[in-house]
Amino acid sequence: MQHTTGDGDDDGGTPKPAPPADPAAPPASPATPAPSATPAERAGAALRTATRRTGDLALAYARKPYWDRPSSEWLMRRWPDLTACLVATFFFWLSLTPSLVPRPWYYQGAIGGITAAIGYGLGSTVSSLYRLLPWQPTPRLRARAWLGYELLLPFAVAIMLGRSADMQRELRRLQELPPTLTWHSLMIALISLGVLVLFVAVARAIRLLTRLITRWLNRFVPWPLAVALGLALTSLIVVYGTRDVVWDRGVLTIADRLSAAKDRSTDDGVMRPYSPMVSGSPDSLISWEDLGNKGRTFTGTVLSTEEITEFTGRPAQPPVRVYVGRAAYGTYPDGAALAVRELERTGAFDREVLAIAGTTGTGWINPTTVEALEFMHGGDTAVVTMQYSYLPSWASFVVDREEAGNATRELVDAVWEHWSQLPEDDRPKLVVFGESLAVTAIEDAFDGLDDLLARTDGALLVGPPDFSPLHSELTAGRDPGSPVWRPVYDGGKHVRFAQFPERDLLLEPGPWEEPRVIYLQNASDPVVWWSPDLLFQRPEWMNEPLGPDVTSQIDWFPFVTFWQTTVDMAVSYGSPAPHGHRYGSNPVDAWAYIAPSEGWSQPQTDALSVLLEARHPPQHGWAG
Repeated sequence: MQHTTGDGDDDGGTPKPAPPADPAAPPASPATPAPSATPAERAGAALRTATRRTGDLALAYARKPYWDRPSSEWLMRRWPDLTACLVATFFFWLSLTPSLVPRPWYYQGAIGGITAAIGYGLGSTVSSLYRLLPWQPTPRLRARAWLGYELLLPFAVAIMLGRSADMQRELRRLQELPPTLTWHSLMIALISLGVLVLFVAVARAIRLLTRLITRWLNRFVPWPLAVALGLALTSLIVVYGTRDVVWDRGVLTIADRLSAAKDRSTDDGVMRPYSPMVSGSPDSLISWEDLGNKGRTFTGTVLSTEEITEFTGRPAQPPVRVYVGRAAYGTYPDGAALAVRELERTGAFDREVLAIAGTTGTGWINPTTVEALEFMHGGDTAVVTMQYSYLPSWASFVVDREEAGNATRELVDAVWEHWSQLPEDDRPKLVVFGESLAVTAIEDAFDGLDDLLARTDGALLVGPPDFSPLHSELTAGRDPGSPVWRPVYDGGKHVRFAQFPERDLLLEPGPWEEPRVIYLQNASDPVVWWSPDLLFQRPEWMNEPLGPDVTSQIDWFPFVTFWQTTVDMAVSYGSPAPHGHRYGSNPVDAWAYIAPSEGWSQPQTDALSVLLEARHPPQHGWAG
């Protein structure tokens, strides 16, 4: 008789047959160590397993280094398009080419991302059209193309960034900047990638919205009509959201609030003047509070007679400075009439020179230009201007482009009307001047060159924007053979252009008659050359011969050059004068030709230039 123990073994010691294998259990792996394996054996087995799995993943990725949506029901294709990536990379390379002024690495990253996004959009459009064709690449060809792109991309980007740094150093040499350049290649690549991803994500979100709207509409209308309505509705949403919400209620509203707060403030070191010869003083018709920030700076930093005498060595008069802030008047005619009354109160029409100044959007006037005239004439001068806005120039250009010209025309007409009634031999020399956007305002105040010459005794216009009407007319009508960056008009009879005044103003072959008009414009000034035409048209300033401070490596590319020049305007104060949008003490040389005082000499011009460069050292940032 046999007995069975509790553990199932036979009492006689006969072994039981092994149970059948579980068909659901995984097959035994030779890499799996036995329970009695040593730690070294288990580590080796784990390493072999990880290596094998990595190899399997790499092989699978090599066979298909991209992702396809499972079905057409998926609204979004998550994997990037290869053609779009190739075009984006090409556009990124184009963005690394030099433009007018040296760029910091972070601005280069932004330009790279924007231009790469434009390239991606163009490439994606081409790819979409190609997918309509019957012939399509095989999966193997597509996989090899992706692998080749991914392997070559890091090396290509490194070469591009290295070459770009060399070109930036060459541009710095031309513009008298130190040769040292910190070109953070990795950060440029990362910023560009981040901007590109952001733009692509926004574009895909818009596309997804369009498809969702189209599918919803297709429940009620036929598919072609649903597509048309979906595109129309999406376009309306994007346009409204971008223009009205993001731009008008976002960017412009913030700019307005910040600028209004700045206009109510007073810069450090600016004190209310007590000279009766300036606006904002206790004797003035215009209160100190109504001058605005730039007006308080303009009148609160007026030269003293002691400062002028120290330079000239002769007794001086207190200069007259009249500033009508935007808060001091209602309509432009009212402001112009107030300016004339203030000029009469200060005795400005009895001075040797009366200058009408245009202002930038914020109401800024370059102190170097004003002080050059005041030092030159021993304080026997009067300068008048009228603020039309407190917004920065870029915002003023967008919001109230015509307001600058309208306000300045009213001021010029009112002052000229009073001035023209004075005896011809007993009235001051009347001149006008402006810088940057103020050049456009001054030009808009006259009906062309003949009107300017007939109603003034000279004009100094510094850094004119491309859209300035008279500047555009003179440049287009320049004498044959003269470059657009240094045009010769009518043999230099009345109008001359200069970047280096001591040399450029004397190059014209003909006599220089009065009244004289001088344009100070640097060949490398992006403010002078920026235009929407850069999107699709090669500009003349890139033709040979190039300007003295423009690198031969520069070239035009659709879309790319526009964004480069746009960013150049933001960094145009990074170069020393006379480069970029900096003009330094060049107004001294210009005034010496337009309205010099009696007996004024070249040594005095040189001395005054040195003095004003010391009084107003270069500062970063946009003043207007």
